[in-house]
Amino acid sequence: MTKLKITETSLRDGHQSLIATRLTTDEILPVLSEMDKAGYYSMEVWGGATFDTCLRYLNEDPWERLRKIRAYIKNTKLQMLSRGQNILGYKNYPDDIVEKFHKNAIYEGIDIVRVFDALNDIRNLRKTIETVKAEGAHCQCAISYTTSPVHTKDYYLKLIKDFENAGADSICIKDMSGILLPFDAYELIKAIKKVTKLPLELHTHCTGGIGEMTMLTAVEAGIDIVDTAISPLSSGTSQPATESLCLALRGTERDPELNLNSLNDIADYFKDVMKKYEENGTLNVKVLMTDPKALIYQIPGGMLSNLLVQMKSLNALDKYQEVLEEVPRVRKDLGYPPLVTPLSQMVGAQAVFNVVSGKRYNII
Repeated sequence: MTKLKITETSLRDGHQSLIATRLTTDEILPVLSEMDKAGYYSMEVWGGATFDTCLRYLNEDPWERLRKIRAYIKNTKLQMLSRGQNILGYKNYPDDIVEKFHKNAIYEGIDIVRVFDALNDIRNLRKTIETVKAEGAHCQCAISYTTSPVHTKDYYLKLIKDFENAGADSICIKDMSGILLPFDAYELIKAIKKVTKLPLELHTHCTGGIGEMTMLTAVEAGIDIVDTAISPLSSGTSQPATESLCLALRGTERDPELNLNSLNDIADYFKDVMKKYEENGTLNVKVLMTDPKALIYQIPGGMLSNLLVQMKSLNALDKYQEVLEEVPRVRKDLGYPPLVTPLSQMVGAQAVFNVVSGKRYNII
């Protein structure tokens, strides 16, 4: 086996999962030169909720953020998360808009576009794949992993072949809710490796307390790349810690061989940054707590942090547990969709309405 490659998520999904994507560009820029020395395979820095949050809450230009990050990062691939036909929004957009958006993202510095569809519908990915490939960038297609009577191993293997036939350069198992069990991960990775030679990446969360177990089992199964976050932005509803995984694999054939001194400096920097979010309440202790019930609720990390912010604004934090229990019921009513944007927002909002109003589906 070759050495493991690491995608650092702290500048996108790490802070999206823990502090509702509130890191500012000014907080990101000072540490970029050190991050570029760490030896990451790639850094996820854009897409997901970053675009919306820059405009809606931070009064920032997301394109300018990307340009500034690219100016600092010379040696590491920059990665974004795209929702395909939904781009970075919550509805379908016309093909010409999808094409122009992704072309510009690549022009401004994105090397790898990870694209997914909330319904795992290949039709919603084709235009993005076509555009990314035409621009000479790397297109990674992600399966939105969930469990239900219809989401079987054969279902995922067929999806992988559809991705490969559509032109994917690599595949990602996107376990947005942190529900992929270790031995299920081992079997799924082994099965995928039998049907495709494309590089395979794992994205998971620690919400239910099994993220590190699943990741280590995935490494043993032969995963090529994994997503981790620097320690101050890791664990809880985020990803496993970058430094911890590197130390766990040190001296083995899968050793990522990252620069541990750089990782320590990066961690020290973000420890200071995160103090502000602890003090102003943006970092809620609930997102740092292990909740094995998340394996039942199947709520993604980013959805949990945003749900807490929303319930706090409604003065309804006392009903938080009721909302968590309502989420799987709403999901079942809707036909077991994967809980990933934009469906996670739809299911989450409906669960809140059902609980806060006191009557299910009184508000839709």
